[in-house]
Amino acid sequence: MEPLYRLTLHEARAQLAAGEISAEALTQAVVERMLAVDDAVKAYITMAPTWALDQAGEADQLRAAGLGDEKPLLGLPVAIKDVLSTAGVPTTCGSKILENFRPVFDATVVGRLRAAGAVILGKTNTDEFAMGSSTENSAFFTTHNPWDLSRVPGGSSGGSAAAVAADEALAALGTDTGGSVRQPAAFCGVVGLKPTYGRVSRYGLVAFASSLDQVGTLTKDVTDAALMLEVIAGHDPLDSTSVARPVPAYSELLGGGVRGLRVGVPAEWFGEGIDPRVAATVRAAIEELRRLGAEVRDVHLPHSDYALPTYYIIAPAEASANLARYDGVRYGLRAKNPTDIWSLFSQSREQGFGPEVKRRIMLGTYALSTGYYDAYYKKAQQVRTLIKQDFDRAFADVDIIAGPVSPTVAFRIGERVDDPLEMYLADIYTLSVNLAGLPGISVPCGFVDNLPVGLQLIGPAFEEPTLLRVGYAYEQATDWHTRRPPLVSATG
Repeated sequence: MEPLYRLTLHEARAQLAAGEISAEALTQAVVERMLAVDDAVKAYITMAPTWALDQAGEADQLRAAGLGDEKPLLGLPVAIKDVLSTAGVPTTCGSKILENFRPVFDATVVGRLRAAGAVILGKTNTDEFAMGSSTENSAFFTTHNPWDLSRVPGGSSGGSAAAVAADEALAALGTDTGGSVRQPAAFCGVVGLKPTYGRVSRYGLVAFASSLDQVGTLTKDVTDAALMLEVIAGHDPLDSTSVARPVPAYSELLGGGVRGLRVGVPAEWFGEGIDPRVAATVRAAIEELRRLGAEVRDVHLPHSDYALPTYYIIAPAEASANLARYDGVRYGLRAKNPTDIWSLFSQSREQGFGPEVKRRIMLGTYALSTGYYDAYYKKAQQVRTLIKQDFDRAFADVDIIAGPVSPTVAFRIGERVDDPLEMYLADIYTLSVNLAGLPGISVPCGFVDNLPVGLQLIGPAFEEPTLLRVGYAYEQATDWHTRRPPLVSATG
């Protein structure tokens, strides 16, 4: 019998409902696992084992009182990326400037998880303010990839992806501004879902780039992604960008297969820069969809080459505005012994922000400055429209688009820290999805050098049911999602 911490959400939920296990026993197993391996993985910034066991005890009481059916995640232990506000629990954003910050409210998605009965295990590591592709930009430490501890887990939701891959949580929340759920999911061999912009509330998410940020999920399989999305999706009056659309029962729409669906493959994503072995692995996955009955077609996204520069004008510009609030006055780190108000501002920001955050603030401030706004920010927004139109034209001919998540597998820790452009290229295939506001999912599809590769599926806005259905069909026809990293087999 496998340890309880290896269960998926839906497996654990079935066993809890049948009375075969208790929430306390399940949480105890995950907590023990977390305490046993996290010194090596470093997935968590803040662990809350005592609180988690208290929540599990309350879940068992609620189930005993006959309330289990009303709470779809009752007693299931999950982790939260440390850019989402948690009342009374540190929310650091991976930054020294918020090292001791404890919010007084929950993010809407955290509140919905709690209302659904989920057990919160703690807060996972992240690149500072979600700015990065490797989790090396965390002010505290680098998270390690459970498949190879010398490699990065991806970023910025690297802590959440590593926690799920290492069985330190049954599922986790992440955020995706330019690929920060899908890329770490691919690197760690788990499922990463980025919903449509507006599908999930951003209230209580510490903002990086407000027109791009979206809360997403990291799970062990597609069924779990559907279960998590059912809980966190839906309109929120506290978020003006949240869309008032009904939330489907995603987990009940997974069947039906892919026969007759049209799958588009962008030629632009298989050219220069991609590891040929990664390309071959992804193409093999697309061929599996064809074998399952899908019709595979070529599509063109001609402005794909402009996604990277467009993103790195818009996102830093929005970050420059959003991070202006961290000034040493209202909350967060405050410099000691400033000589005047201006030195308080500058010293607090100098001491509190790391080099990548400073780099993006400077890029964004420059792009928004007088004389450069039209040349940079306005032009980038115009190109963003062209990228969105590319997708619109493609989706007139196909139902979904399939391709790679990242041009390589997980790279070594320290390998790219001195080359920002090389680091940014890790997200080359994911950025355009955020610029267009579309949903995307990464599903494990193979290995290169014993490291996971992800298949990226992209759909039209609010077509999460189709994405999940295709991902589920592929998953059921293969066994990549069942593979466990050596860390797991080595420790039980």
